[in-house]
Amino acid sequence: MTLQAYQEKAAVCWAGCKQRYGVLMANPHLNGGQKLAVHYFTVAMVLFMAQLLFGLLAGLQFLFPGFLYEILDFNVNRMVHINAMVVWMLYGFMGSVYWFLEDESGVEIVGLKWGQLAFWVLTGAVTIVVLVYLFIQFGAGNDTSLWLINEGREYIEAPRWADFGIVAVVLTFFYNVAATFAKGQWSGIAGVLTLDLVALAGLYLAGMFYVTNISVDQYWWWWVIHLWVEATWEVLVGCIMAWSLMKLLGVRRQVVQTWLYIEVALMFGSGILGLGHHYFWIGTPEYWFTIGGFFSALEPIPLVAMVVHSIYDSGVHRFKNSNHPALTWVIAHAFGNFLGAGVWGFMHTLPQINLYTHGTQWSASHGHLAFFGAYATINIAFFYLAAQQARGNVWMGGDLVNGWRWKTAAILLNVGVLGMTVALLIAGYEQSFIERAMEGSTWAGYFAAQNHPWFMQAMIWRMLFGLMTAAGGALLFWDLLEIGKGETRPAAVIGEAVTVE
Repeated sequence: MTLQAYQEKAAVCWAGCKQRYGVLMANPHLNGGQKLAVHYFTVAMVLFMAQLLFGLLAGLQFLFPGFLYEILDFNVNRMVHINAMVVWMLYGFMGSVYWFLEDESGVEIVGLKWGQLAFWVLTGAVTIVVLVYLFIQFGAGNDTSLWLINEGREYIEAPRWADFGIVAVVLTFFYNVAATFAKGQWSGIAGVLTLDLVALAGLYLAGMFYVTNISVDQYWWWWVIHLWVEATWEVLVGCIMAWSLMKLLGVRRQVVQTWLYIEVALMFGSGILGLGHHYFWIGTPEYWFTIGGFFSALEPIPLVAMVVHSIYDSGVHRFKNSNHPALTWVIAHAFGNFLGAGVWGFMHTLPQINLYTHGTQWSASHGHLAFFGAYATINIAFFYLAAQQARGNVWMGGDLVNGWRWKTAAILLNVGVLGMTVALLIAGYEQSFIERAMEGSTWAGYFAAQNHPWFMQAMIWRMLFGLMTAAGGALLFWDLLEIGKGETRPAAVIGEAVTVE
């Protein structure tokens, strides 16, 4: 294919995407909050694809260290890969809440124009930050670079001005949610969600001040990484899942809200204490060894129980579901959250084990499965819920036209991420054994581990499964644009189940 032919084909494809997007935004089936949610979902999927792309580039550089050297170095690819992941998930969560906010409250969203402005502010800021990451990553770090280029903290590298923008956007989001529920109906989901958004804005502040002592800096940095991402996000996901299960399966509100309350209780009872598993090696007292190692594994339990109880409850009350893709991803979330955040996390957070695994690919193994299983899966489930209503609440059950697309995408994504997880676990085991146990964390041990055949083979397998994951992501994007189009059968009416005596 010539360059001109490729450009013409790309232009036709882009025009088709814009036309479909325009039709979606003019959709009479969507209220104001849901139209705003479509913006969030669109950017979320674009950032998801960017995450996959830069992850592949970073994976290639493990195999070919000279690949794109001094053009797009590994540290930049890794940084964009991780930050794109964090931001697209945040976009998905915010879009999901805007989607169900009017339905849950019974009134129109208060301050919707402020929400729309916040979306464009956030998207503009993300675009600028990514461009800076890609093109301005040279020179010594100083006060100017901290404010304008890179804050220098792993996982939250955004410059200081962008930090203020994130907090402002989350506060606007909090106002929209709190004011809407205050004007309309109040529920258990509303109460938990509103309080959680206070923490979502407040805890991010812990990573925004500068201290010269590295242990103190790491102490507050972990408040963002653990309590912002692993605690407030878990509760936010619980609210989204609770509403989704009522819509998907007609589960009784009292079932999902009970587990939501237990999730909040465990966040206070175990999530905050579980933060201690990050304190092992930064000079904090020894009692954090036991406290942090034990409690950090308890957080995913209520969300898994919510899904299991909900499926049981809907089965008792004549199980009905007309959105098989969304239900599939909700179940994938239950398993992924339990395995990735629970089992894989607990495997290496006990200090006796973490002594050998800290900073190895074992951590990356846990991170890949935990973030995908706990957060990506529930976002994708909600994307399918939204797609169903946007198409006019049509049938999306077992005999859906072109149903192979969502099934294949689900298989590729889940198998791909699980394959990467196992490959990274093998690499991490090899590093822990050779670099830590045998060589005593010396530089010689580090290089011996990095050049060991097991490590290199694991990186090859990680790359292959990464390609599988990327293929699944592309197919998912295509399916979300096309699913339900031309379908005329209405979805089954699924109301909240009632107990029959």
